[in-house]
Amino acid sequence: MGERTTITTADGEFSAYVARPAAENAPAIVVIQEIFGVNKVMRDIADDFAAQGYLAICPDLFWRIEPGIDITDQSEAEWKKAFELFNAFDVDQGVKDIAATIKAVRADPQCNGKVGAVGFCLGGLLAFLTAARTDADASVSYYGVGIENRVGEAEKLTRPLLIHIAEADQFVPKEAQAVILQALAHHPQVELHTYPGRDHAFARKGGEHYHEADAGQANARTAAFFKANL
Repeated sequence: MGERTTITTADGEFSAYVARPAAENAPAIVVIQEIFGVNKVMRDIADDFAAQGYLAICPDLFWRIEPGIDITDQSEAEWKKAFELFNAFDVDQGVKDIAATIKAVRADPQCNGKVGAVGFCLGGLLAFLTAARTDADASVSYYGVGIENRVGEAEKLTRPLLIHIAEADQFVPKEAQAVILQALAHHPQVELHTYPGRDHAFARKGGEHYHEADAGQANARTAAFFKANL
C-alpha cells in the first residue's frame, strides 16, 4: 500500500513512508515514530490512517544517527539498540525534521492543506513539541516520554492537542504525570485523557502491554479529534 519519498532539508535528505488514501484531496497526518524507527507498527498505523481517508506520512527521524532503522520490541538486543538511538537522538533537530515533513506533505498535490501529527512514546513527546513549535493544525500524543520537562512550552500552543496518558506508565512516573496534568489539564487547547492501570505503549499492537479495549478507546478519541480539527 505504501511508498517511499525523500524529504530535503538544509542538513541533508531523509526518507519517509507514505500511505495514500483513495480520495484525490485529503488532509494529511504525520505519524511520528517510537524508538524502533519506521517499523511495521508505524507503517501499519500510517496504512490505517490512509484507510480512514488521510494522506499519512511517517518520516525517518533517526536518519542523522543511522538511516533506515526498522527494529521491533521483541528482543533484548533490539531494545538495547532502541535505547542507544533514543539517547543519541537530538529532540530539537527531530522537531525541525517534523516541520520539514509537514511542509513537504502540505505541498503534496493530494493534500488539501490541513496537516495533523500523531506520535507514540518518543513520538509522543515530539507530537507535544510539534504542537508547540510548528504550524501543524492538530496534534495527538500517546504516552509521551519527557513531556514533564518541557511543559513550559505549553504557552506556545495555539492549535488543538490531544494527550493520552497511561497511568501505570513505567517511563512516565506518577510525579511526572502530576506535573503534566497540573500544567496542561486546563489549557484551552488541550484535551487530556488518562488510562487507569495501563502501562507504556498500551496501544502498540503486538506489544507486551497492548490493551485492546483501551487502545480502541484512545484510537476512537484520536479519530474523532482529527475529524473535528482536520
